[in-house]
Amino acid sequence: MPSLLRRPGMIGPLRMKNRVVMAPMGTNFSTSDGLSTERDRAYYEERAKGGVAAIVTEAMAVSAGGRAHNNSLWIYHDRFIPGLARLVEAIKLHDCVTIGQLNHRGALLRRMVLNMEPVGPSPWHNPNTGDAVRPLDKAEIVEIQKDFVTAARRLWQAGYDAVELHAANGYLFQQFLTSRINKRADAYGGSLQNRARLLLETVHRLRDALPDFPLWVRISCTEYCDDGYPIEEMAELARMLEAAGVSALDLSGGTNESPALSRFCIQPPSMPRRTLEPHAKPITDAVNIPTIIAGRILTPEDAEAVLSGGAADYVSLGRALTADAHWPRKAFGESAVPIRLCISCNVCFERLTLERDVACVTNPMLGTEFEAPEFSEPPLPAAAQRQRILVLGAGVGGMEVARLAALRGHEVEVWDKAARPGGQIHLAVAAPDKEEVRPLWTWRWDQAIAAGVRVRCGVEATAAMIRAFAPDHVVVATGARPRPLALPGAAPLQAWDVILDPSLVPEGAGVTVIGGGIVGLEVAEILALRGCRIVVLEALSAIAPAMARNNRTDIMIRLRAAGVAFHTNARADRLQNGVLHFNEAGTAHRHDGITHVIAAIGALPNRDALAVVEATGLPHTLVGDANQPGDYLSVLRDASMVGLALGARPANVTTRETAA
Repeated sequence: MPSLLRRPGMIGPLRMKNRVVMAPMGTNFSTSDGLSTERDRAYYEERAKGGVAAIVTEAMAVSAGGRAHNNSLWIYHDRFIPGLARLVEAIKLHDCVTIGQLNHRGALLRRMVLNMEPVGPSPWHNPNTGDAVRPLDKAEIVEIQKDFVTAARRLWQAGYDAVELHAANGYLFQQFLTSRINKRADAYGGSLQNRARLLLETVHRLRDALPDFPLWVRISCTEYCDDGYPIEEMAELARMLEAAGVSALDLSGGTNESPALSRFCIQPPSMPRRTLEPHAKPITDAVNIPTIIAGRILTPEDAEAVLSGGAADYVSLGRALTADAHWPRKAFGESAVPIRLCISCNVCFERLTLERDVACVTNPMLGTEFEAPEFSEPPLPAAAQRQRILVLGAGVGGMEVARLAALRGHEVEVWDKAARPGGQIHLAVAAPDKEEVRPLWTWRWDQAIAAGVRVRCGVEATAAMIRAFAPDHVVVATGARPRPLALPGAAPLQAWDVILDPSLVPEGAGVTVIGGGIVGLEVAEILALRGCRIVVLEALSAIAPAMARNNRTDIMIRLRAAGVAFHTNARADRLQNGVLHFNEAGTAHRHDGITHVIAAIGALPNRDALAVVEATGLPHTLVGDANQPGDYLSVLRDASMVGLALGARPANVTTRETAA
């Protein structure tokens, strides 16, 4: 059982029951006009139930012209107070401290979202959108500072325990702090003292207006770029903030001003665990107030190592708590169910960027806490009708159905034609830096087996075998197969085969990969590590558009460094005498020295077993890729809904009990 992680502590006047803080991560669960909803209250309350010491609710825009997302929380007016008060009340039911984070995105505001005007310290362009940034004048700076003060007062009225200023991750305060962006020649530019003036004046205004309201500040320890501010400046800033009366420093890193830098804020799996630790420790050593650290802390062991190494006094968990609301309780041995680990796929962050509600691949029930809280954590309620369930397919989707069905009291058996279970998980973990996807499978496998699910591999089901098993319902979760490619002059290899056995392509070979989706990029990286010369052709106008952009940017940086060439709006015509002829945006091109062509053009449902099941006349359901090929999020959402619905009594059926 973790020793340091469970130790109580104090942050200013606030007692913390342990060392776990929930990071301020957006949800897009609010209304379109910025009001708190039952959905976000239930989401936060579930994490309070899960045992965190404190929750920092998502960043709230302090100004009417500063909203981040179409469904993010807003706090520029008193009308937001009642909803936030109900949110705080739900969190505090579970002995959890509540901190409200206040933010102004400044230059990272987007005209495409509610026509928000990007503003900042100096003329600039938002690298994400190309929008011109208008510099703020002194009067506007004062008004924004006042907005922070009045917003903090609303937090206090709503019952929050503390307020946090968001001065990290590329937003307005950080834009003033960094000389990369701040080119002002007045009192708000130049020296660190001047660049920190906006933040420090805001802190002083808050301390004057609300002297007893604890104040935290979140800063990026490093910008992860050559012309970013040095760590010595951040250590000095930390001392300034402590002297100004700040109760705690919440340490993050990076800046969301571009995908290349944003990946240091929301890290892909290629980045090491505890990635912020070496940057945070000098700041922690510089001050006497508590510090909190983020940065790919996924397991209790990660958290313990951070605390024991002295990099910070508390750990901040964002994606880890999205994946498993009950992470602290499980870390402390208060639940027999293992932690459902974050796999750093960054689908959660990507959905926010796309103006969608947050979702989690490994936790497909995320966001439904207000609808069915009883399904958030075992034991699950028993099904209305106990059934005998046969699942065909022992991949991630099939085992999710089996796990949930067994936990609801059904008798479940899984058959798989392959010699080993897992389905496409073996492909998913074979690519570089993808080993951390494995818990997506192992967690479900372990839970299903513990729930009594029986699994038989090497079984090719027949109608007679299924009838003999006598199931009440058959779930067809047989996955997908790669889409074939016909190319004159070539016998294309399938990317799936090459990922599992890279030796199918000799080292140093000339390779064309047809298809620039996730699988195409992964097979290209595997072969780049074998010294192959690689060209990727993608028929669409963008490479891997379905991939979370931080992760896509990360792999593209590596592939381009390895010399991989990319062509979009491109279609292969033929391979002739080692020359690959292709058309790009209507223009003919060629690549010489091509010895291998690899197909990565998507998947087709594998429904070989469907006719067999239909022949039995038994009720059945297609699940996951066998229903519609997609990603793990769509597969697990589909599988979860089916697993929970099995044995449910139809709503239009009147039973003797309901009639009485």
